[in-house]
Amino acid sequence: AMSLPRTLSTEPAKHDEKACSDFNTWRQKNPDHAMAVAAVHALTKVIERSKAQTIMELQKDLKDAVESLKEEVKSSISLKASCELFSRYVTRASLDITAFSNCRQRLITRGKEFAEASMESRSRISNFGVRFIQNGTRILIHGQSRVVNHLLMHAHKSGKKFSVVITEGRPDCSGYNTAKELAKRGILCKLILDAAVATAMDNIDLVLVGAEGVVENGGVINKVGTYQIAMVASLLRKPVYVAAESYKFTRIFPLCQKDVPQRVDNYHVELKKVGISPPSAVPFFNPACDYTPPKFITLLFTDLGILTPSAVSDELIKLYY
Repeated sequence: AMSLPRTLSTEPAKHDEKACSDFNTWRQKNPDHAMAVAAVHALTKVIERSKAQTIMELQKDLKDAVESLKEEVKSSISLKASCELFSRYVTRASLDITAFSNCRQRLITRGKEFAEASMESRSRISNFGVRFIQNGTRILIHGQSRVVNHLLMHAHKSGKKFSVVITEGRPDCSGYNTAKELAKRGILCKLILDAAVATAMDNIDLVLVGAEGVVENGGVINKVGTYQIAMVASLLRKPVYVAAESYKFTRIFPLCQKDVPQRVDNYHVELKKVGISPPSAVPFFNPACDYTPPKFITLLFTDLGILTPSAVSDELIKLYY
């Protein structure tokens, strides 16, 4: 696995309350944008207000903020990936600039450029992916992905007539929100039970999912259930497409499902929201995400272009080095 050069201090990180506040404020004001973009804005503000006098001190401030944000949103793979990529992206500027004042301004500029590029990534992905949707295409989606929704809305606006089958996405039933949003835009939708994916697959032309993270070998980490959907699709020879921003490319390499970082979710609370009360004495296995190996993925639609899973490692090298 690739390793990032040691550019940041190894001192213990200090909690950056202001970075977390900036992060949460930006998310509240921009609910339609990903938390990774909010993190980039917060980190750029860290550079702007830093009182550091050297690049090493500035890197330490940046590291403290990154660790604080990762603690604020525990186990978010996309947040961790975007923070690491941002840190690498902005610190490259220090390699060629000796005057610290010039370097600071360059870092601020780079941070803003990174945020702008991140915000534009959905439009780029939609432009790449829309060609795979034709009149009459029947699409299965799973989870609540802003970039997938953006792509589908873009295809609809371009005049294409297609239909979408949406899994419930328990325990949070994220599919309900997705169905509501797409139907409001005039897209023909149908909800199905998570357990009905194999039954429905005969009447599906392609699977389209988002990603919490795209890993080194081209596999993806996404909402639990993605793995089995991809396996069923592969068995029935249906293509599986993943729409993901390049800031979700992460330098991790899961070998099995146990290697997937998990959020700590309360399954019983989520089930009660949908009117189900399981026995409190019976434990539930409730992973938030699962890992889909690259052999089950046909193509990835990214802001860098349309990639095969095998091309991801090359793109990671370009992003980090």
